[in-house]
Amino acid sequence: MEARPGALPKSPLGTAIGYASNNWVALKRYLEESFLAIDNNLAERTLRAIALGRNNWGVIGSEVGGQTAAVLYSVVGTCKHLGIDSFAYLREALPGLFALGDKPTAEHLSDWLPDRWLLNRTRDHPIPATAAG
Repeated sequence: MEARPGALPKSPLGTAIGYASNNWVALKRYLEESFLAIDNNLAERTLRAIALGRNNWGVIGSEVGGQTAAVLYSVVGTCKHLGIDSFAYLREALPGLFALGDKPTAEHLSDWLPDRWLLNRTRDHPIPATAAG
């Protein structure tokens, strides 16, 4: 920030210094936490399909239908991110969730989240050592 006094606020350097100053806490956190991404490209790519389909949503028909579509977009996007075949996941998860009944516990529901489903599945069907490499 030593260059700030010599940079005009509207110049490219002044704009960059202002951006860094305003986001200093987040920039420091990025440097301290190795798992954080420097950009939000993954989130933008994930939401792109939703933004492109927005014009077609008139056929959803109701607010409940829109909420259902949002949940399904989220689940399928999470499956994609985790490398899970979303159809395989949904073939198991939908009947499994239905079997929980009307008042499932949070723990029973969380077992059907895509990451937990994948973990449970690989625990139940471990990859043979020869296939793993």
